[in-house]
Amino acid sequence: MANVYIIGSGKLANELLKGLDFNQEYKVYAWADRNNNETEIAIVVHAGSGRELNEAVSYCKQTGSTLIELSTDIDYKQDYLDISVVLCPNTNILMLKFMNMIEKSGQNFSQYQVSIIESHQANKTSVPGTAVAMAKSLSVQDDAIESVRDVKRQQFELGVPEQNLARHAYHRIQISDDKSCSIVLETKVLGDSPYVDGVKDIICAVGNNHLEKRLYDVMELIDNHWI
Repeated sequence: MANVYIIGSGKLANELLKGLDFNQEYKVYAWADRNNNETEIAIVVHAGSGRELNEAVSYCKQTGSTLIELSTDIDYKQDYLDISVVLCPNTNILMLKFMNMIEKSGQNFSQYQVSIIESHQANKTSVPGTAVAMAKSLSVQDDAIESVRDVKRQQFELGVPEQNLARHAYHRIQISDDKSCSIVLETKVLGDSPYVDGVKDIICAVGNNHLEKRLYDVMELIDNHWI
């Protein structure tokens, strides 16, 4: 049985500590409860602010462990490349596969009018990384993304259920020509479990495959059909 260590004290880290269940395959611990055995190969999930990141990287170097990075605010440099790091700005697997499709096909729509709307809970102040990634794939400028934080509009215009206003991620892409044709692609992620389930799948993919000592984007795991 291998160990999984969760770094962080915020909402996502607590969701992972409470929600991750691997039966007998992995045992999940908070970072503070880790085993300092330098021969132990574990999987370290960083869902924190960055205060413990250097300590986590050192631990992975000493033990040969893999680091899964869930924060979108950490900029990894060359000196981290002597460990395996998987960058996961999004952990919902269905959304990742949708984004993968958009990334591969986005150039087909470069001659059309494209608009992107994103909505998250009202207290989200960080950059909407998923929307930015979609915009890049579709050659849309970041400042053209429309962000919605008004709860009434979220509920009555975008169709977010009232019980999910405090925890949701909504994206709407509209692609139109100059005549009479338009395509609307809409995604909704509601509640906590899609993220926990996705992290579980990513952990299993890391544990079941040999990773080189370098940076991986989670999309590479999708391309490899590991998840």
